[in-house]
Amino acid sequence: MATTDSARDDTTGRWRDELLALDAAIYQAVASTPTPRLDEVLRPLTSAADHSKLWLATAALLAAVGGAKGRQASLDGLLAVGLASASVNQGAKHLNRRPRPDRDIAQVPADRRVSMPTSTSFPSGHTASAFAFAGGVARTMPWLGSALRMAATTVGYTRVHAGVHYPGDVVAGALIGMGCGEIAPRVGRRAQARVRTWRSAR
Repeated sequence: MATTDSARDDTTGRWRDELLALDAAIYQAVASTPTPRLDEVLRPLTSAADHSKLWLATAALLAAVGGAKGRQASLDGLLAVGLASASVNQGAKHLNRRPRPDRDIAQVPADRRVSMPTSTSFPSGHTASAFAFAGGVARTMPWLGSALRMAATTVGYTRVHAGVHYPGDVVAGALIGMGCGEIAPRVGRRAQARVRTWRSAR
């Protein structure tokens, strides 16, 4: 039994080491590829997603001009962002203390760089919030959710492009965000239904 457990651990370790090596190699490939025109666009975009500013602004616009559907989509999206943020910052980042990439060693161009966050690297909170918002909005407005998922994918890539995350961090953030985008609106709508029931019974 001990031999079997040891072999299983060795196999798991080799898988992990290979995935981490691939993750680092993709990060290095992005860092070493000159993209001056993309840099001009992607750096402001990744900054706009700080503290979910981009999604808060989108939610405000939806609520203002989208009527009842827009308000519901806005609420669903923001609930999903809240759940994703809590899941990443209060949960996942404490379970895996992965250090941030070293941009100097990778020679990430200065024109791409944004302030390096002080939190751990895994998973990407920006990506989780982006996919969560897209998923929440999609519950009411599927067509807009599809466009927002494309935006979320771009935001996720900008985190690697700016040198502040490995690709694996972004993939994990996207998966967490998609899950939160499914869960949060359902919980929120159940709460809304209970409030309506309570009000009608008064």
